[in-house]
Amino acid sequence: MLGRHHFGHYTRQGEAALIELADFERVEMRVGRVLDAEPFPEARKPAFKLRIDFGPFGTRRSSAQLTAHYQPQDLIGTLVVAVTNFPPRQIGPVRSEVLVLGVPDASGAVVLLRPTEDVPLGGRVF
Repeated sequence: MLGRHHFGHYTRQGEAALIELADFERVEMRVGRVLDAEPFPEARKPAFKLRIDFGPFGTRRSSAQLTAHYQPQDLIGTLVVAVTNFPPRQIGPVRSEVLVLGVPDASGAVVLLRPTEDVPLGGRVF
């Protein structure tokens, strides 16, 4: 069965089409530290507004649907992984400059992807 997910094309139910290493290398995934997190009541789906420090790559803003597992105060100081080279998106009044990465739990709520050790800010995922 063929299907399509909003983040890519699939060859069979849940199985992504193969890509070349060069395709993966075009996506910049970097480590940042959450500086600020606050509720985003204007969002269509429950979300937080985040300000994230990527070290030498600067501070960026994001909107992230993390409300099921996290409280804003618990996110501050947390290391996260984000795609930093997508074009910015306007989400209501927020200009989201990076895509914070996570995976769905069994009920579909987002669980953050994050380093388990302290690593340099701006470090690139490879």
